Amino acid sequence: MDTALKIDVTRPSQESLQLRLGGAWTSPTAPPPLQVVEEHLDDQIQRVAFESAGIGPWDSTLLTFLLNLVRLGERRGFSVDDAGLPPGARRLLSLATAVPESDAPPPAAGPPGWLEGLGRRIVEAGTEARNMTTFVGEVALATGRLCRGKARFRVSDLTLTIQECGAQALPIVTLISFLVGLILAFIAAIQLRQFGAQIYVADLVGLGMAREMGAMMTGIIMAGRTGAAFAAQLGTMTVNEEIDALSTFGIPPIDFLVIPRMLALILMMPLLVLYADLMGILGGLTVGVTILDLNLAEYLEETRLALSIPDFMTGLVKGAVYGVAIAVAGCMRGMQSGRSAAAVGDATTSAVVTSIVLIVLASASLTILYDVLGV
Repeated sequence: MDTALKIDVTRPSQESLQLRLGGAWTSPTAPPPLQVVEEHLDDQIQRVAFESAGIGPWDSTLLTFLLNLVRLGERRGFSVDDAGLPPGARRLLSLATAVPESDAPPPAAGPPGWLEGLGRRIVEAGTEARNMTTFVGEVALATGRLCRGKARFRVSDLTLTIQECGAQALPIVTLISFLVGLILAFIAAIQLRQFGAQIYVADLVGLGMAREMGAMMTGIIMAGRTGAAFAAQLGTMTVNEEIDALSTFGIPPIDFLVIPRMLALILMMPLLVLYADLMGILGGLTVGVTILDLNLAEYLEETRLALSIPDFMTGLVKGAVYGVAIAVAGCMRGMQSGRSAAAVGDATTSAVVTSIVLIVLASASLTILYDVLGV
């Protein structure tokens, strides 16, 4: 018995061809070349049909031939009628041609005009403002539930976040704050040495750290360290559909995820700012004693006279505000993250940028407010 694949081409009408398939269409046998069909094609052919009553076993060999024939029909302008094919072959051919292939790359869109680009940026800015306002509103409502004792979160999550935002952040805060104090002292010494007023380095470093630099540097450190961690954690939960699961169980994600993180930063940021102030003053003291040859007791006494409780309180209030900004930005970007690894990375980057922008805006606003209040 001859098991080789067979294909006979007949022309039942001027506008159609019929391919009679027979034999075994299996992998060891190469599919027949399309020249067998092309020899019978002309401009009048509009349709190619099949008759497969004599076909034996078949596999991808048959499907490869059919796909090549479909592509030939797309180029030559005739249709392929699969009604005469085996049912399995028809289903596979339908799946294979469900999404047509395109060898040519999509046409490249030209660069948008300046007016179109401006419009897109305005729309994006409006959408971003709306999303941020919505999220801040949800956080405000959750804070109201917290004040009424109805917020739903685990105390263990709060204590763990406090540890991550507090004690574990001390090494980097120590290093950066000490170096900032050194830098401020060096900058002040260069100018004050000209007038023999090196002692006032203590005033400049103390006031600079207590009122602004301690809170600012701590906020930037926590934005890059903790705000990014919040965004990555919540972004990963978004990818794994854990936030959707919380909503399904009736647990508000804002209460369960955002409130503990925001509380932890509100509690820890003022303490970290106070610690940063002391490290910065210690850095200035190091420069004053070792390079400017100032007396240790004299430097400390000048620092005490220059600083007051309101000076420290202005920095502590800024630290608490920065903590809220970092927590809101990090959690918002994480919960708005897409559902891919790349989206989590983008959310983390966006969280750091947003946090720093909010910190700068809050610093400017509070500085103006302090000036108006005479603090």
